[in-house]
Amino acid sequence: MKAGSENTRETAPPSSAETILGIKFHTGSKAAAVDAALTGALVLAPSGPGLATDLISSASYREALLSADINLTDSGFMLLLWRMRTGRKLPRLSGLGYLRELLIQPKIKAAGGTFWVMPTEQDRTTNLAWLKTNGVIAEADDCYVAPTYGPGPLEDSELLSRVRLRQPKVVVITIGGGVQERLGKALCVALKNDQNRPGIVCIGAAISFLNGTQANIPPWADRWLLGWWLRVAYAPKLYLPRYWRALRLFGLVLRNGQELPPLRRQARH
Repeated sequence: MKAGSENTRETAPPSSAETILGIKFHTGSKAAAVDAALTGALVLAPSGPGLATDLISSASYREALLSADINLTDSGFMLLLWRMRTGRKLPRLSGLGYLRELLIQPKIKAAGGTFWVMPTEQDRTTNLAWLKTNGVIAEADDCYVAPTYGPGPLEDSELLSRVRLRQPKVVVITIGGGVQERLGKALCVALKNDQNRPGIVCIGAAISFLNGTQANIPPWADRWLLGWWLRVAYAPKLYLPRYWRALRLFGLVLRNGQELPPLRRQARH
C-alpha cells in the first residue's frame, strides 16, 4: 500500500472546521468526530511538536494531514497561538478525549469492532488486558505489532492483509507521531475501494495514559491543557526536548496563519 499524491478533501462547513497552517481542523462535536470514524473516515490528532517540525520537513506527513477527513484540535498550544493571532477561541478535542469517547461505543466494544496497531509486543499484551478489563473485545489476532518504518510514503502489505482478513469497524494506530499519520494515510488509500472499508484513527500513546504505562492524565488535566506537564514530569528526558521543539510553532502560526508553510528545501520525505 502506498500513499497517494498530495491533495485536499472538500472544504468542511465553516461551523465545523477551521483552517490553521493550511490544515483543516475539526471544530464540531466530539460525537460527530466519532461517528466519522465509524463510517470509514481517516482521523488524525496532530501534536504540537509534529506541527512544528514534521509539517515543514516531511512532505508525506503533510499529505496525510491534508487528506485526512478529520484533524483533531489536539494541540492546546496551537489553539492558544491561534487565539492570540485571530481572537477566536476554538474548542479543543484531544486524542485522549477522543479515544475515551470512541471506546464507549457499542460497535467498538463488540467482537471485531477494532483492529489495533501497537508499537511493541509488551504494549500489545498490556493494552489487550486493559481493553478486556474495560469491556472492549479484542483478541491477539486483532493486533499488529508495527515494524520500524523509514521516512517517506509507507508500504506494509502484511498489515493490509491482516486488516482485510479481520474486517474491523475501526483500525486504531497507537505508534509514534510523525509515523502514524503516514501509515494511516497509506492504509486509507489502499482500502478506499474496499466494500467494508474501516475507519482509521491515529491517537498515538493515548491508550498508554489510560492503562497507566505512561503518565496518568485524568480528564480534568486534559481539559486544562496540563497533559504536557504531566508527561514531562513523568519522563523529563524524553518529553522535555519534544515540547521544547514545539515552541517553533509560535513563529509558524504567527507568520503563516491559515496558509500552509513551505517545505524546507532539504525535505525529501
